[in-house]
Amino acid sequence: MSKKTNWIIGGIAVVVIAAGAYFTFGNQSNKASEKTVTIGVMAGDKNEDEIWKSVTKTAKDKYGITLKTKKFTDYLQPNKALSAGDVDLNAFQNYPYLANWNAQYKTDIVAIGDTWTTPLRIYSDKYKNISNIKSGDQITIANDPTNENRGLHLLAEAGLIKIKNTTKATPKDITDNPKNLKITPVDGSQTASSLKDPTIGASVINTNFAKSAKLDVNSAIYIESLNKDSEQYFNFIAANKKDKDKQIYKDVVKSLQTKETKTLVKKFYGSAQITVWDYHK
Repeated sequence: MSKKTNWIIGGIAVVVIAAGAYFTFGNQSNKASEKTVTIGVMAGDKNEDEIWKSVTKTAKDKYGITLKTKKFTDYLQPNKALSAGDVDLNAFQNYPYLANWNAQYKTDIVAIGDTWTTPLRIYSDKYKNISNIKSGDQITIANDPTNENRGLHLLAEAGLIKIKNTTKATPKDITDNPKNLKITPVDGSQTASSLKDPTIGASVINTNFAKSAKLDVNSAIYIESLNKDSEQYFNFIAANKKDKDKQIYKDVVKSLQTKETKTLVKKFYGSAQITVWDYHK
C-alpha cells in the first residue's frame, strides 16, 4: 500500500474519530443542558439564599437537576423574564398578582406548586388588642389593588367591617362599618410609618415593610388566618402554561416541597412566614 493511500486512510480515520467525539460530547452537553433549570426569584436576605441553596442541593442529589437562581430587584421583571424565556420558572408572587399580570400583559403563566405565605398583620402603637380600636379611628392600608383588597378582607376577618364578596375590594365596597372607621389607603411603604401619626389607630402592614420598620411581627394585634379566603395569597412556583406538565419542572417543585425547606423556613422566619404546600391536605 502506497504512502499516499496510508495518508488518505489515516485522514479518514481522524475525521471519523473526530466526528464520533463531536457527537458523543455534543450529546452529553445537550443532555446536561436539558437537566439545567433557571428559576427567577426576588433578591432577598441571606436566609432566603440558604433556603434556595438547600433546594438546589436536593434538586441535584435527588433528581440530577442543576437548578440555578436568577435574582431580580424589580417585581415587574420575573414574569417578563419567564414569558421571554430568560428563565424557566419563577417563584415570587401570589394568585391575585398573577391574575392581574396575565390580564394586563396578555401572558399565559400558571402556578405549578405552592411554596409559602406571609400572613398579613394589623399593628397599632395605641392598642394591645383588636377589640380596643375605638369609634372613628383611622386605619391605614396599602393602596395597590392586591393589598388594598387583602387589607380590607383582613379588617373584615377581624370583625371591624363587612365588605361585598369581591376580589377587588376598595373602601367603597364596605357594607357595614359599625365603628365608623376611616379606612385610608396609602402607599404600602408608608403603612408602617403612619403609626407615628397620632390620628392613626392601626395599620395593616405587609411583613416586608414591617421588618424594614423594625416592627416585631409578634407585636401585631391581629394576624391573618390560614383559610379558604387566604389561600389566594399563597406564593408559588410558576411556569408558562405550555411547560406546566414538564416532569423536570415538577421535580423542581418537589425539590422545594420538603421537610428540609419547612425546617429552614421555620428556623429563619418563625411565624412570619409559613410553608403551605401541605396546608389543604
